Amino acid sequence: MTTKPIHIRIFDTTLRDGEQSPGASMNPREKLEVARQLETLGVDAIEAGFPISSEGDFESVKTIAEKIKSCQIVGLARTQPADIERAWEAVRHAEAPVIHVFIATSPIHMKHKLRLNPDQVLEEAVFAVKAAKRLVSFVEFSAEDATRSDPDFLCKVFQAVLDAGASCINIPDTVGYTVPAEYSRLLDTIRSKVPDIERAIISVHCHNDLGLAVANTLTAIEHGATQVECTVNGIGERAGNCSMEEVVMALRTRRDHFGFQTRVDTEQIYPTSRMVSRVTGIRVQPNKAVVGANAFAHEAGIHQDGMLKEKTTYEIMTPQSIGVPKSELVLGKHSGRHAFREKLKELGYELSDDQFHRAFACFKAVADKKKEVFDEDIETIIAEEILRLPDRYVLDFLSITSGTHLIPTATVQLTKDGETLKQAEFGDGPVDAAFQAIRASSGSRSELLRYEVSAITSGSDAQGEVSVRLKEGEHVALGQGASTDILVASAKAYVNALNKLEYLKKMKKILRGGP
Repeated sequence: MTTKPIHIRIFDTTLRDGEQSPGASMNPREKLEVARQLETLGVDAIEAGFPISSEGDFESVKTIAEKIKSCQIVGLARTQPADIERAWEAVRHAEAPVIHVFIATSPIHMKHKLRLNPDQVLEEAVFAVKAAKRLVSFVEFSAEDATRSDPDFLCKVFQAVLDAGASCINIPDTVGYTVPAEYSRLLDTIRSKVPDIERAIISVHCHNDLGLAVANTLTAIEHGATQVECTVNGIGERAGNCSMEEVVMALRTRRDHFGFQTRVDTEQIYPTSRMVSRVTGIRVQPNKAVVGANAFAHEAGIHQDGMLKEKTTYEIMTPQSIGVPKSELVLGKHSGRHAFREKLKELGYELSDDQFHRAFACFKAVADKKKEVFDEDIETIIAEEILRLPDRYVLDFLSITSGTHLIPTATVQLTKDGETLKQAEFGDGPVDAAFQAIRASSGSRSELLRYEVSAITSGSDAQGEVSVRLKEGEHVALGQGASTDILVASAKAYVNALNKLEYLKKMKKILRGGP
């Protein structure tokens, strides 16, 4: 058994596999924003998308390849020549371009999805790696559904693609089926039966269908894996992917056990988590490991007593180690521009002068309504008022009448492509009336799937945050809105979801998939 490497590569696929979470599609500007943060975070590789899947995905990968300099930029491709050529066109201007080719190797996938026999799959895998190798020096090969594949056939495929020039071999647990002991045996088998495997990077890509993605990944590292494929906040297909922050902090916190390190700047983990949550509209559950709101919260009396005496009694890592903001500034209506600018820096925002002035004006408006403005209030201001792209629909006016003896009625005014639209509608309640009026005014045929309300901050003057999930045809979009008036927040969220649906309809994905 070879000596364990010191460095574990972090291959981030938030922009590809993570984006495949229902309703989480990002537009090109949002993808670039996240890619820049991932570069700041210090990941080794960014899988920026699946270039042939849509024109929008192609342009996103191409832009990221041109702008990001300190990470490998990866484009995904099936074994088809058109996929490989499209991936090359997207990543060709990167400092370190990578083409990631994949084909399924499990009996169930070969029979029912590919309708190919094992020899044909082997032939396609070798062809794809050779074709990609003619274009880039670094080629990754993935055996999709590896953990349900025949180990002997898997080893045969890996040896063949290594001979064809693959630089990295990926062993995905595509459907989250394996368990740690089984995964460790598979890696040991591959390393013993593929003589040349050590000349390549051994990568793992685990899904979380049984809640074992991180456990399987850490086990794989102990059995020779040198690259981890993961996503911020663990987002991704179905139950999601291996969580980047959990693996990185496990390796850092338990270095005494694992003996590995990454080049991730862990103090950027929390800002990155917040950014991905804002952009995708997928909230981090409060009890989520590392980045959840309760990860460093202590309520039980025994815990509080222990924390007061010695923090390490109940905290195995510090909040500061992942960049959780600990503000010493209490912001309110008397705060000036200097204090506000310092707070933005602390939260990781760098705004232009124009953006800063707009953000400060919004901050003052919120501060006039609240005794204290919290970090979450400021992040909401930035997300809602500064970073959002121009929308097709704009909510200009909302008026609602409701009461114990009144039929709830809402009147709205929207701007749609520069045209002013007005509509009044009744509803079962004030929120329903507002939604009916917006729907009628916009002409939308969308269906409301979910409506959620939560308080962003504490107190009776807290800002409320509303999430709305809409479906139109095959498209599902999640909209968010925030305001101290929950009815206004609801209307904002509905309009935000409509705008996201419009974007999805324009940038319709024609393909989905991948390891």
